[in-house]
Amino acid sequence: MPLSEHEQRLLEQIERALVDDDPKFASSVRTGDRRLKARRKLQLGALLVVVGLAVLVAGPATGSVPLGVLGFLVAFGGVTLGVLNYRAATGAVEAAGPAGPRGASAPGRGGRGRGRQPMKNRLEERFRRRYDQ
Repeated sequence: MPLSEHEQRLLEQIERALVDDDPKFASSVRTGDRRLKARRKLQLGALLVVVGLAVLVAGPATGSVPLGVLGFLVAFGGVTLGVLNYRAATGAVEAAGPAGPRGASAPGRGGRGRGRQPMKNRLEERFRRRYDQ
C-alpha cells in the first residue's frame, strides 16, 4: 500500500532529522541491505545443517558419541539460524502485516494488531511536538 502525501512528507522529515543528528548512522542504514545480510545468514544456516548432519553421521561411524552430539548441535544451530532469517531473507517481513484488509486483527494472532495503532499515534504526536517547537 503506497504512503499518502502526508506520510511521505513525515518520512522525509524523519530522514532529514536522522541525517542531521547522526550522519554516520544514517549512511550505514542507507548502504546496508537487510535482505542481503539475511540471505547470507540463511545460506550459512543451510551450510551448517549440511556440515552438522555429516558430523552427526560420522560420530557413530567412528564410535565417538561426543562427535555425534556436536554434529547435532551444529545442525540444530544451522536450522535455528535459517528459521530466524527466513522471513527477512525472502522479504516476507515487509509484505506481511498483522492486520487484515480492513485493519482488523488477523484470526489467531491474539489481538496483536490492536496495540500498534495507539503507539503509532503517540510517535507521530511526539514527532509533531518536537518539530513544532
